[in-house]
Amino acid sequence: MANLFSPLKIKSIELKNRIVVSPMCQYSSTDGFANNWHLVHLGSFATGGASLIITEATAVSPEGRISFGDLGIWKDEHIEKLKEITSFIEEHGAIAGVQLAHAGRKGSHDLPWKGGKQILPSDANGWDTVAPSALPFTPSEIAPIELDKAGIDKVIADFKAAAVRALEAGFKVIEIHGAHGYLVNQFLSPTSNQRTDEYGGSFDNRVRLLLQITDAINEVWPAELPLFVRISASEWVDGGWTIEDSIALAKLLKDKGVDLVDCSSGGNTAGARIPLKPGYQVGFAEAVKEGADVLTGAVGLITEAKQADEIIKTGQADVVLLAREMLRDPHFALRAAHELGADAKWPVQYERAKW
Repeated sequence: MANLFSPLKIKSIELKNRIVVSPMCQYSSTDGFANNWHLVHLGSFATGGASLIITEATAVSPEGRISFGDLGIWKDEHIEKLKEITSFIEEHGAIAGVQLAHAGRKGSHDLPWKGGKQILPSDANGWDTVAPSALPFTPSEIAPIELDKAGIDKVIADFKAAAVRALEAGFKVIEIHGAHGYLVNQFLSPTSNQRTDEYGGSFDNRVRLLLQITDAINEVWPAELPLFVRISASEWVDGGWTIEDSIALAKLLKDKGVDLVDCSSGGNTAGARIPLKPGYQVGFAEAVKEGADVLTGAVGLITEAKQADEIIKTGQADVVLLAREMLRDPHFALRAAHELGADAKWPVQYERAKW
């Protein structure tokens, strides 16, 4: 059997293969509600053979959105449609996961296909953004509001409440979004966190928010269901967050019961020079896996079946997460199985097209 198609048991769930659909923002919600676009978008990956499908960054509060079109899970009314989506995913042999997120200072932006510029709080579809420190992401943007202790407590409570809704909506995996320059990442990094209280300064202080969010989710999330965290393993700038920091953090997260660390990079510093090439982030997943003795996911320009299989075969990561390649080919897993000589179950409606 191809390594990519070996099963992986994590707590009470078993992934039928190592192919995971990475969270990909669709900017297609109104007031945070999922709709038929999300059903078809995410459902196509289930019929396409992926083992775990993680929703786009799903905001735990209205102010936690990147744009006004973001998916949300901050109120009970969001649950009904999400439950329809998770049910469809499970009916077709996949696991449904949700990425819980807060954009922090990178919120209040227009839709990408409309330019993606920051929307002022006084304008339609805009709001005040928050962050660990009153530092804008770029000089041209307005500064966020520095969170006080009450604001931090609200963020933690929002993640906890979102986890309760995620369970009710039928998700079997939660991923905390701690990457790409969004709020948790902003607290982790010394370039965006210049606080002098218990949430800033030292490494232990800067990781405090993420650990408290993890603890809060663990209070309501069943112990038998997996909990992931996505990190930016490197900030790609001098004086920023490093792979050594990521290994140290992963050890702490493992002690908190986190099952897998999803290793991406960048996003917190505008203008960072990132050497893009196929598999350019795989080394981060390997380093965290070896350094912290924890399951890891590799992501970033993974586009070919043999490439993905080699990552699993060589033990660089335990799963591979695909994003844009899945947009190009939602049935990547079925094609990969064919190319690697592995068996994959096709939807009965599609069997007549099986190779």
